[in-house]
Amino acid sequence: MSENGTSQNNENNELLDALNSIDNVKVGDVVKGEVLTIDDDQQAIVGIADTGIEGVVPKKELSTKPVDDINSVIKVGDVMDLVVISRIGTDKEGGSYLLSQRRLEARKVWDDIQKEFEAGHTLTAPVTQVVKGGLVVDAGVRGFVPASMVSDHFVEDLSQFKGQTLEFKIVEIEPSENRLILSHRALVEKERAAQKAEIMAKLTAGDIVEGKVARLTNFGAFVDLGGVDGLVHVSEIAFERVEKPSDVLKVGQEVKVKVLSVDTDRDRISLSIKQTLPEPWDGIEDKAPQGSVLDGTVKRLTSFGAFVEVFPGVEGLVHISQISHQHIATPADVLKVGQEIKVKVLDVRPDDHRLALSIKALEEKPQSGDEASESHSSNNNNRSRNNNGGNNRRRNNRNSAETSTANAPEESTGFSLGDLIGDSLKKDMEDNENN
Repeated sequence: MSENGTSQNNENNELLDALNSIDNVKVGDVVKGEVLTIDDDQQAIVGIADTGIEGVVPKKELSTKPVDDINSVIKVGDVMDLVVISRIGTDKEGGSYLLSQRRLEARKVWDDIQKEFEAGHTLTAPVTQVVKGGLVVDAGVRGFVPASMVSDHFVEDLSQFKGQTLEFKIVEIEPSENRLILSHRALVEKERAAQKAEIMAKLTAGDIVEGKVARLTNFGAFVDLGGVDGLVHVSEIAFERVEKPSDVLKVGQEVKVKVLSVDTDRDRISLSIKQTLPEPWDGIEDKAPQGSVLDGTVKRLTSFGAFVEVFPGVEGLVHISQISHQHIATPADVLKVGQEIKVKVLDVRPDDHRLALSIKALEEKPQSGDEASESHSSNNNNRSRNNNGGNNRRRNNRNSAETSTANAPEESTGFSLGDLIGDSLKKDMEDNENN
C-alpha cells in the first residue's frame, strides 16, 4: 500500500475514533477536563480526557460561589471533574460540549443534604437575601425559608435576618427541581420549649426576677424571662390606672417583675410590675396630712362624688357635698375627667387607704347683704325659737345628707354612710349649742 493510502487510512481511523468518542459522551456524564486555554470571554476551553473532544466551561459554571475573575480560580493545565450539560454545534462544525463544575458541586451538595435530611439532622447556613414571602439562604445550593417558618411569632421586618447565619430544619428537599425548603421556627420552638420547662421548674410565686418586654397587647404585656414569656396584666403594671400598656411600656424595655403564679399544666406565668414598686399609700399621713392642700386630677365621676388622684396610685373622694357651696345635681355639672384641681384633705386613714377631700373648703362661702342682716337679727331672737329652728335645721341637714349619699354604697366609695354625713351633723349640733 502506498504512503498516501496509509495516511488516508489513518485519517479515517481518527475520524471514526472521534465519532465513537462523541457517541460515548452523553449529557449528564461526569468527565475529566484539562484546561487548554482561557479565552477573552473568560471561558475555559478544556480537553475531555480519552476522547480528543473539547468542551467549554463558562465562568458562571466554575463554582457555586460567585467568581469575579476566572484566572483567580483556574489556570492552564488544571484538571477538573466536570458534568456534561449539553452539546454545542454539529459534527460538521466540530461540535463540542458545554461543561460545568458548579453543577457537579451542587449535585454533591444535594447528595449531602439528602443524607442529612434522612438522618434527621439540621444544617447551618447564612441568609443571603430577603425576598417577598421569606428568606433565601446559601446552603451550597439555594434554600428558601417561608416567612411563616422564620420565627415562632410574626416578624414584620425580615431584613433583620439578612447576613445572619442560622440553624435550619430541612422541611422538604427535591434536587431534580432545585427545591430546598427550610425552617428556623421549628428549632426556635424546640429551644423555647426546653428553656420554658427549665425556667418554670425554677420559678415560684413571690420571686422577684428581671425580664424584657417582648410584646404589648390591649390587656397586658408579655415579658421574656429568658426563654419563656410571662403575662403582666394591665391591672398589674402600675398602681395608677393604666388605659393601655403601650402608654407606659415599650417593647425591649427591661423591667423587674414579681411572680404571682406559675401554672405548669397550662404553661402560664402571671407577673406583676407594680408589686415591685413602693406602695403609694406608704407615708401618706406625712405626704397628705389633715388640713393640707394638694394638687390633684379628676379620675372618675360618680353620682355621689369625684375620685381625685393626688399622688400616683393614690385617689381620694370628694363627696358631692364637698364640691361646691352651691347645690349641684351631679358632679359632672362642674367637673370633668382629667381636670386639674386643688383639694383640701379632710380626713386621712392610711390603713384603709382612704382620703376624704374637699374642693369647697378652699372657696369662700358666698353671702349676700340680706343674708348677713337676717343672720344678725336671728341672733337677737329668744333661745326657744332658736332651739326650734336648730332642730329643724338638724332634720333638714340629715335628710339632705341621706339623700345625697343614697347612691353611694360603702364598697364603691370606700367610705361608710356615717363617714360621709357624720361630720356634717356634728358641726350642726355644735352650732346650735353655741347659739
